[in-house]
Amino acid sequence: MAGILEGMRIVEVSAFIAAPLAGMTLAQMGADVIRVDPIGGGIDHHRWPLAASGQSLYWAGLNKGKRSVALDLRSERGRGLLEALVTAPGADGGILLTNLGSSAVPSYEQLARRRPDVIVVQIIGSPDGTPAVDYTVNCAVGFPGVTGPSTLTQPVNHVLPAWDMLCGTTAAMAVLAAERQRRACGQGQCVRIALSDVAMATAGHLGYLAEAQATGFERGRHGNAVYGSFGRDFATRDGRRVMIVAVTTRQWSSILAAMDLAGAVTSLETERRIDCRREADRWAARESLFALIETWTVRRDFGEVKSILDQHDVLWGPYQSFMQLLAEDPRCSLANPMFAAIDQPGVGPHLAPGSAAAFSGAERTPVRPAPSLGSHTDEVLAQLLNLDEAERDRLRAAGIFGSVAEPPSG
Repeated sequence: MAGILEGMRIVEVSAFIAAPLAGMTLAQMGADVIRVDPIGGGIDHHRWPLAASGQSLYWAGLNKGKRSVALDLRSERGRGLLEALVTAPGADGGILLTNLGSSAVPSYEQLARRRPDVIVVQIIGSPDGTPAVDYTVNCAVGFPGVTGPSTLTQPVNHVLPAWDMLCGTTAAMAVLAAERQRRACGQGQCVRIALSDVAMATAGHLGYLAEAQATGFERGRHGNAVYGSFGRDFATRDGRRVMIVAVTTRQWSSILAAMDLAGAVTSLETERRIDCRREADRWAARESLFALIETWTVRRDFGEVKSILDQHDVLWGPYQSFMQLLAEDPRCSLANPMFAAIDQPGVGPHLAPGSAAAFSGAERTPVRPAPSLGSHTDEVLAQLLNLDEAERDRLRAAGIFGSVAEPPSG
């Protein structure tokens, strides 16, 4: 039940989203991820949203399944302990994951002097070393200019921190890639991942940059329409909205059959000399096609729309709030083996996801709550550095490490 990465040990010194997400991704596959924070918590320890107790739901959500160590990282002794934890012996250890600078973590060169095969994966803002966060990267990479209704002139930010999320998964893959190389040849590795590079690479991979450079075309906004294909949101009679999409000929045929629109679409094709089995023609005729579909959906309540679309295997989805997602969607429930019910200290019982990756040859790692800040400090220093109780008591009395009381559940 330990997971497919059982035995791997990673020390994480991090803040915000990308690096904590990378560590949690690995922890939820079975790695022993030891998060090291300043005593009292770092800059993200109380970040919104908050539970009624003041516990950060954000921090708890991104640190599930880790162990927590709290050290005075401003002191020479505290930084020495961090260096010792990263370079502690063990074939599956010697890995540091961070998005903090040299004032908070030892350099790769320092660590490599103590352990030549050390792996450091560091997330930075921009490749030139200047700072950047998801908000400042997103505004620069073009997507706010193509997001939102076509009538808008100002940029629209997306709420999802997409670049942080992609950067976090990239960092998790980088840890595994560097560890694989070390197994093959014994070589350590320093990996730098720039958040802005992740965003700009994505714009390139999806063809946005080539479209602008090779064609000179400046893409505009198209609201909720799926660019170059067919899809949009539609209203139902009782005020719900649904997203209906067709990216293949079969999916398009399913829509026509479900709504009995074959005749109307054939007339439109004859009139405009197009073939709506082709994506390009569906895009060109989208406004007329949208009107036909919305005429069908607004005459029916959500329940009837759902039933008919499901019967005909239409590619569609309901618009749902987070509350509706929890109340109505079985994919976000204990019926989905990715989820478990956990009792997070300071938050209480709630539904929490584990790893989205299910391996046929390994059990899922159980979903475990995030630790209380510093709650594993004694345990980790004893296990990895062989510090006896007397030495740990001296360090605690000197303020070099500490922990906080376990907050009550709920």
